[in-house]
Amino acid sequence: MLGEDVLYLPVTGLARRLEQRQLSPVELTESYLARIAQHGARLNAFATVTAELAREQARQAEDEIARGAYRGPLHGIPYAAKDLLATRGIPTTWGARPYEKQVFDYDADVISNLRQAGAVLLGKLAMVELAGGLGYSFADASLQGPGRNPWDPERWTGGSSSGPGAAVAAGLVGFAVGSETWGSIVCPSSFCGVTGLRPTFGRVSRRGAMALSWTMDKLGPMARSAADCRLALRGMAPPPPAAGGAPAGRAAPPDDLEPARPTPLQLRVGYLPLDFTKNGEKEVDRAVRAAVDELRSAGLQVEEAKLPEGPWEEAALTVISTEAVSSFEGLFRDGRVKLLSDRKAPFQERLADEIRGRDYVRAMRVRSVLLERMQELFGKYDLLLSPGMQYVSTPLPADLNKALAGSDPLGGIGNLLGLPALCVPCGQGAHGLPVAMVLVGPLGGERDLLQVGELYQGRTHWTEKHPTL
Repeated sequence: MLGEDVLYLPVTGLARRLEQRQLSPVELTESYLARIAQHGARLNAFATVTAELAREQARQAEDEIARGAYRGPLHGIPYAAKDLLATRGIPTTWGARPYEKQVFDYDADVISNLRQAGAVLLGKLAMVELAGGLGYSFADASLQGPGRNPWDPERWTGGSSSGPGAAVAAGLVGFAVGSETWGSIVCPSSFCGVTGLRPTFGRVSRRGAMALSWTMDKLGPMARSAADCRLALRGMAPPPPAAGGAPAGRAAPPDDLEPARPTPLQLRVGYLPLDFTKNGEKEVDRAVRAAVDELRSAGLQVEEAKLPEGPWEEAALTVISTEAVSSFEGLFRDGRVKLLSDRKAPFQERLADEIRGRDYVRAMRVRSVLLERMQELFGKYDLLLSPGMQYVSTPLPADLNKALAGSDPLGGIGNLLGLPALCVPCGQGAHGLPVAMVLVGPLGGERDLLQVGELYQGRTHWTEKHPTL
């Protein structure tokens, strides 16, 4: 079996070896499966391991690569997907007891796209029940149990993409597919020391994905590096063909993830410092400020910025609360909501009833005003930068409402408007646990986010660090 020196390689490194036939997709898949068998259950990382399907897809990839039918950099790369994505004939539990036997007869678009790219599906990854759609206060609000952080199994991976965070950090997969409505990629990426990309709303098809909030849900990759996220996003949402089916002589549309500038040093970054005297940990603040200094040393223009004032977080909460209860109204109607782990879940419908139709309309109007104000801010800055989380990973028994006290203005704004974000490991805080910064761009701004992420990761070594299991 392959060792950690290979299993912790980024997708970019694995892809080179696979294309050059220095590495076998079958051997790589078997090695990840062995590692999952050794560590997956202890970390509560997987909902379902699809070993036989993975072996079948790996054999197919190996045969195709040997024949010269190489599909691209994800061909033969083993990955796993958060268990809110439909997979034909495989349980899709949504992390919740009412759906523990749910099976679909089709694949989500993301799963189909990755299969077309030649990626190998190792299984479905654990998640917080219903992606936190009806709220949760403790880490154990999941059908699979609390997500255990590979850096310290007595601490939380973060939610709701708990399985993707653990699986990537523990070297159980090449990359993972997560989802975010508000923080569900950024939080576990930050806590687990991996790189996570939240794409622009609508960039990645959600067909076949559990719906929590119809106007805020997003699917994105979690991996070792920004370069890996670039490759994974291409596989999840391949660029459309040229108009008219690409007739002879007509070029395909340009790849908008490719750097358009020879260097990212022309980019202007607005740094949004948080008030760590009220909430948060000083070690996190120091690590993020050091990352800002590193970007300045690289030549980027970074200056302190300020978000526009307004009830942005309240508007985002209004939208999520209203849409989530609508998405899961069947659970309230037939009483299955009582099967959920979180004790407060059965009361969410009553709380949502307090939100009147005009409140939801006001939130939508606030969203429109905010979009205008953020467009003005992005006229001054290409990207915004802030701490990923103000804390390192929390102990498993902690009440999350108390342990993660504090507001999240950039997270609320970014998710309400569907802005893309990149979470990048940038240091270690208390107990040697990972710390991250988050970069946020305008709609469609993934290219610049990835450029800055790659620049930073090329100058530092945080992506090379991983836990000892």
